[in-house]
Amino acid sequence: MSKTKRLHRSEVPFEQTWDLTDLFPNQEAWEMELKAIQMDIAHVTAFKGNLVTSASNLLDGLTTYENYLKRVGKVSTYAELRITTDGSDPENQRDAAKVSSAMATINAQLSFIQSELLTLYEEQAAQFLLEEEELATYKKLLDDILEQKPYTLAPDIEETLAALGEVHDAPFMIYERSTSSDMAFASIKDEDGNDLPMSAALYEDLYELEANTSIRRNAYQSFIHTLNQYKHTYAATYATEVTKQVTLARLKKYDSVTDMLLFPQQVTKEMYHNQLDVSQQELAPHMQRYAKLLKEKLGLADLQFADLKAPLDPEFNPSTTYDETKSLILDALQVMGPEYSDIIQKGLHERWIDLADNIGKQSGAFCATPYGVHPYILITWTGAMRGAFVLAHELGHAGHFYLAGKNQSLVNSEPSTYFVEAPSTINELLLANHLQSTTTDKRMKRWVVTQLLGTYYHNFVTHLLEGEFQRRIYELAEAGTPLTADVLNEQKLAVLKNFWGETVSLDEGAGLTWMRQPHYYMGLYPYTYSAGLTVATAVAKQIQTDGKPAADNWLDVLKAGGTLKPLDLIHKAGVDMSKPDAIKETIAYIGSLVDALEESYQ
Repeated sequence: MSKTKRLHRSEVPFEQTWDLTDLFPNQEAWEMELKAIQMDIAHVTAFKGNLVTSASNLLDGLTTYENYLKRVGKVSTYAELRITTDGSDPENQRDAAKVSSAMATINAQLSFIQSELLTLYEEQAAQFLLEEEELATYKKLLDDILEQKPYTLAPDIEETLAALGEVHDAPFMIYERSTSSDMAFASIKDEDGNDLPMSAALYEDLYELEANTSIRRNAYQSFIHTLNQYKHTYAATYATEVTKQVTLARLKKYDSVTDMLLFPQQVTKEMYHNQLDVSQQELAPHMQRYAKLLKEKLGLADLQFADLKAPLDPEFNPSTTYDETKSLILDALQVMGPEYSDIIQKGLHERWIDLADNIGKQSGAFCATPYGVHPYILITWTGAMRGAFVLAHELGHAGHFYLAGKNQSLVNSEPSTYFVEAPSTINELLLANHLQSTTTDKRMKRWVVTQLLGTYYHNFVTHLLEGEFQRRIYELAEAGTPLTADVLNEQKLAVLKNFWGETVSLDEGAGLTWMRQPHYYMGLYPYTYSAGLTVATAVAKQIQTDGKPAADNWLDVLKAGGTLKPLDLIHKAGVDMSKPDAIKETIAYIGSLVDALEESYQ
């Protein structure tokens, strides 16, 4: 993608957009279904008061509920996908608000499901499962809900909280609306004095990886300048989100907000703290070695925060076309077998992917997974080969949820977020292995190692340090410390300094980078990236060593969806995350990558 002016959404070539007609043929059909689901909720609420009076009622009620959720998911996904590709469009904003309002009402009306299921005793649930064999589909749902009994409020209070869903979601909505619609970044200059367009997406996907130090640092200054203009508003927004979580944790009698946020992940505090503590303590020395190497090879007087993602070999930064990248990814994932490859082929050639860069588009990348349709991937394609790793990552999510959706019911399709980043990051590792095996060029091999480090940097450094930032912020909030912009900036800067030590020159602007991450509005999500990559590292090694048997076993894990708790699901993949051993092995592997880079220059 050339560095020209940014397009409006209406100017984007058709082939660079995803095909939303697989969800609804047109806007009118979507509006009709939005109205219909608000009417048809009566089919579900008809079970209110008698859901658990008999095994047959329970089966009929849960089946009706699940079928209804499939429809709701399609409606909400359609609105979400439209606003993420153009948050500046008033019609998209209007429709997102419509869905948000409708979902608050729907969730309030459906809150009776959990309230009534919570009245079941384990013995009664077991008896119902014996009477109606088809209830086996809902066994894990029942088990998970019954585990929530100690933390559930009275039914009328839970219904009230559900009715306030739109208010609870407001901090994230405000953050997303502002970043896509209001944030404007000053253009930057190239070496010849020409203006280059600047946006959050262009910074994260292009300029942050720029070989030219002047352009890279100018883009950073533009990025930080705009963040600084919004810091007080975003601090108030994020503080509201944190206060909401802390208050809910107290109301529901959790020991801490951390306990509440880990509960749905089905992860122990020991596993959570292991991931943060072991990773920071043992990974920092390796990454500091890499930072010193980067500073030396780039010939910089000081390595600034803006330089950390610069290419180690600036004169060797291969670009690629989108079509070339599609072929490359397909070749790299052949090791997974034909069933998986066919899914990836569909995703790449049947417009599951939106790759344009346009005004109003959300930065970053994600994969949406409406049940019963197919996944949708949002990326911003810039032409840098690093984008191949981003695309492979999101296709990992797509392959996972496509297989889970085909093999499991809706209620059993989604695993814990603790696991969810493993299927995505393993694709990045398989891509790197493929690139290494298909070249004899020393510089290309070194470049691939730097890309592998880029994968670990993103998941084991960027997201891990975001997880540490969250841990500190929740501790401050529970102690009653006001979360002002200054406090948030200070904590972010402290986390970065603790990790990088004296190897990186950290300006005050680095402390503002807590503002760039929407994951803070998704509970304790950032740390799970490093957990997922820990699993992926072990499984990728299995596949590389054992081939088809290991790949087939991994496919079985993906097909299991959410039928197992994360520790059991990961154990099925041959990895034990109850102890820190797997984390230590992954960090040792990262260290070996730094060793390889150092040796390549000797």
